[in-house]
Amino acid sequence: MALRRFDIEAGGDTFAFKPETEEKISFWRSKYPSDKQRSAVIPLLWLAQKDNNGWLSEPAMREVADRLEMPYIRVYEVATFYTMFRLQPVGKYHIQLCGT
Repeated sequence: MALRRFDIEAGGDTFAFKPETEEKISFWRSKYPSDKQRSAVIPLLWLAQKDNNGWLSEPAMREVADRLEMPYIRVYEVATFYTMFRLQPVGKYHIQLCGT
């Protein structure tokens, strides 16, 4: 497996979810008990990626970590493990092929 790192220069300094995404965040967080909110990390990363032009920047991952009250490194571990999360800016169309 290749080493996956995010593009720190392209990410900017801040990230904020779009106002229309707040309802979806509430939906996903409500699916888990208050002591298990960290379980919503994958859906929130997916929403952050959608709100950030198709990729996850460092500020976006930090926002997810803050919302779920979990260490940033845990969010980073999830984002770098799953290939569905793009850690660098992508073009309008993103094509992936499975080799197996």
